[in-house]
Amino acid sequence: MEKITIPVTIPKNMIPYIGLKENGFTFEQNAMLLYPLIQNMIISHGKAAEILGVRKWDLIEFYNKMGIPYINQSHEELDEEIAGFAKLKEKRTV
Repeated sequence: MEKITIPVTIPKNMIPYIGLKENGFTFEQNAMLLYPLIQNMIISHGKAAEILGVRKWDLIEFYNKMGIPYINQSHEELDEEIAGFAKLKEKRTV
């Protein structure tokens, strides 16, 4: 993965807590920088994984360990989608 150095402005008081390495941010920090882009549907989990140079499922597992779900829907919303797909399937078989 090709890297570029860019200046990042952060509060000075964050320095002791972010654990910067000589060669830049860690995988975890980079993954968390990308998450808002996934959440706002600018990029997919697959694209984020490609950018980070990891497998998609490894990235999903990392987010899961951080408490960030892969499917960001309530049970009710998921049930509604499943019911909608069932209706579509029913129409196709008629």
